[in-house]
Amino acid sequence: MTGKDIVQKTGLETFKAWKTCRLDENIATYVVGKRYLRLDQKVDRFARLSPSIMREFLNYTVIGLKEEEEAAVIKADEITKAITSISRNKFDLAKEAVARIIEQGIVSNTIAEDIVFIIAGDVVFNMAHAEPRPEVSTGELVRGSDLDIIVVTEGIPASEVNLLDRLMYMEKYNLLVNPALKEELDYVVKDIETVKEQLQFCDFKGMVASKILDEGAYLYGSYDLYCRIKKLLKEHGISDKLSRLEEKAHRDRNEAEKTLLSAPETACRDDLMLLFYTTEEKEEIF
Repeated sequence: MTGKDIVQKTGLETFKAWKTCRLDENIATYVVGKRYLRLDQKVDRFARLSPSIMREFLNYTVIGLKEEEEAAVIKADEITKAITSISRNKFDLAKEAVARIIEQGIVSNTIAEDIVFIIAGDVVFNMAHAEPRPEVSTGELVRGSDLDIIVVTEGIPASEVNLLDRLMYMEKYNLLVNPALKEELDYVVKDIETVKEQLQFCDFKGMVASKILDEGAYLYGSYDLYCRIKKLLKEHGISDKLSRLEEKAHRDRNEAEKTLLSAPETACRDDLMLLFYTTEEKEEIF
């Protein structure tokens, strides 16, 4: 069973269920997917791992008796295939949304040369989920991971940029209110000069923007501009900077798990929960 199954069937509080499963010698846990870097202003040097310990347990961990390893491995493979399918479907939906904007013919034909759409977030890590969650601005439930899209322009008139922004916002609204979809599209439109400034990596927003472009995948528009952005990232050593932050995040995760597993019942509950889950899994884009 997944961690979520365990909690639902036993009625145990999530932290208690996680700790019990980790400490019982007869129980084996199998984690699917991957852990990856997120930047969080509430964390030392901004580096933490996603998913959190709690979300990893609930959604990405299979728990079974050690003598039932084969069944657990099969279950883990099923979950891996499911999250890969969700990620692929969300990627396709994002591409369709962008294509709808361009096919309206309202934005000029320079789109192929001067604008690129880049997708980031859970989708590019094949870690997208479909668990209902409240959308930040309205509180309405949406289906899992955001569609995070970064739109980079080069030499586009301000009037066209503003038009593109409005069309993206309309698509965001349509995806949110469509009862058959209920998806959240999170996007930002910026020019290549802004990208160059952010790659200086000198403040939190610049770090987040650099990380998202580093992990981002080509979605639509100018592939040449996409390649030039990737070249700029390499010239600024962004991947190396992020790798060092991710190494720190992995060390912190290991220490957090050790602390949680060894903490006595009298330990401060609030301090422990800060290690167990984050108050906000969502990552802003800049």
